[in-house]
Amino acid sequence: MEINVMALAASALVPLVAGAIWYHPKVFGAAWMRASGVTEAQVQSGNMAVIFGLTYVLGFFASLTINFLVIHQAHVFSALMSEPGFGEAGSATMVYLEDFMSQFGDNYRTFKHGALHGTLTGITFALPIIGIVSLFERKGWAYIGIHAGYWTLTLALMGGIISAWQ
Repeated sequence: MEINVMALAASALVPLVAGAIWYHPKVFGAAWMRASGVTEAQVQSGNMAVIFGLTYVLGFFASLTINFLVIHQAHVFSALMSEPGFGEAGSATMVYLEDFMSQFGDNYRTFKHGALHGTLTGITFALPIIGIVSLFERKGWAYIGIHAGYWTLTLALMGGIISAWQ
């Protein structure tokens, strides 16, 4: 099963675009600065090309992970990889795989389905990580909520793009 690199590349832009909106001062930016103790001067400092470039690269890594959460058919490949005949044209394993993919290869390939899995990932994975780190950093619930909300929305959009584009 091939990975759609264009879908991953497009979804890797989502953290940048969603972040520009989410952390805008008229949305959650002012609340985030208060909750995190960051000043406007600190936000404006730093090499923005490096920050945006690394954000895109890290977003691409996140897209790789989301891909395997929203494209269920990838799991069939991983389950069959160690079977005799995997990768050999005409083998029983490959005939089974080809038949399975012809019948079910397009199942659950919608924006809605990908967004559901992205949302669940935000709530069950991103929120706990953000929450744990924030608790040890002595950040408040507003800080946790702002970041968890951003990542839940971002992962939902990324999952939707990847699932719909496959």
